[in-house]
Amino acid sequence: MNPSHNKPSGFLAAALLLGALTIFPGCAALQPAPESVVEKKAAEYWQARRQGQLEDAYALTAPSYRKLRTLEQFRVQFGNAVADVQVVKVSCEPEKCTVRVKIGMAPVLERAKVGTIATHLDEVWLLEDGQWWRHHDL
Repeated sequence: MNPSHNKPSGFLAAALLLGALTIFPGCAALQPAPESVVEKKAAEYWQARRQGQLEDAYALTAPSYRKLRTLEQFRVQFGNAVADVQVVKVSCEPEKCTVRVKIGMAPVLERAKVGTIATHLDEVWLLEDGQWWRHHDL
């Protein structure tokens, strides 16, 4: 048996290398755009806040925030007074996204018959260790 038959020819090796180079860069294109990832995470964050699941909302905050603030401190600071929420717009840079959120809140005074009060909020999401996290000022 001729051992040279078991080795790929120079042409075949070049073709395999070229094929690999054209396939693997395409894998990056299969990853979702940061805007869609952050939009989903922002919606999850606000849905958790709205439903009073503050543990879930807290888990979406940046690890750097969680190192300095406990869940109880988060609960006291943010509570769950959100009545309605909608992610309006997401714009991203390489490691930072700004999310515009429309928030509807019930007035604190129950006797006030004004319905839900709507406002907009711009929030920041940061890329840390390959994951997107909601940033809170400390």
